[in-house]
Amino acid sequence: MELVHAVVGPVATNVYVLGDPATREAIAIDTAIPSLAFVQRALAERDWTLKLIVSTHGHWDHIGENAAVQEHTGAAIAVHPLDRQRLEEPQPLWAPFPIPPSVPAVELAEGGEVRFGELTLRVLHTPGHTEGSVCLLDTDSGSLFSGDTLFAGAWGRVDLPGGDPAQMVESLARLTELEDLVRVLPGHGAATTIGRERPWLEMVRQQRRLLL
Repeated sequence: MELVHAVVGPVATNVYVLGDPATREAIAIDTAIPSLAFVQRALAERDWTLKLIVSTHGHWDHIGENAAVQEHTGAAIAVHPLDRQRLEEPQPLWAPFPIPPSVPAVELAEGGEVRFGELTLRVLHTPGHTEGSVCLLDTDSGSLFSGDTLFAGAWGRVDLPGGDPAQMVESLARLTELEDLVRVLPGHGAATTIGRERPWLEMVRQQRRLLL
């Protein structure tokens, strides 16, 4: 897997483009505004074809460029069904610009797979930040695209629409099952590893509560 990354928009969203160099098929994860030019450049420089636009959840700062990227690439949009309405009827909250609606054609279900070329990401349903938040696990490279579920030293907010502290506790506890060497690529901020986050993740798991 080859990974290209950019930080875009007013809340510094991480946008990822992943490609299979052998087949030149690719996916994009969390196409925030303004990421269209970045995605187009990443594809053109590598002669990749975008097959799927994946939204880890439906908040405005992760979905704003879905429709534009789809229009320019023809790629389908994927999201967990519990967050589908957030894409079709975006809630801009404090977004400084309009968030165009987009129409998902692919459902990201627990235990499902995202396939592009010869590569596969496993879908983990990790609610808590929103009802339909997901993480994507690449077992071959040991990478977890965690959206806004897990950050370096923190977890996603649970006080926004769709948030649920109890569900976030269960999702974070689940991530302790992963190996220490798994690299975590979050929706915001720096990359980390499960091993680096394990001390506080284990406390969340054991105490069954979010840490103050």
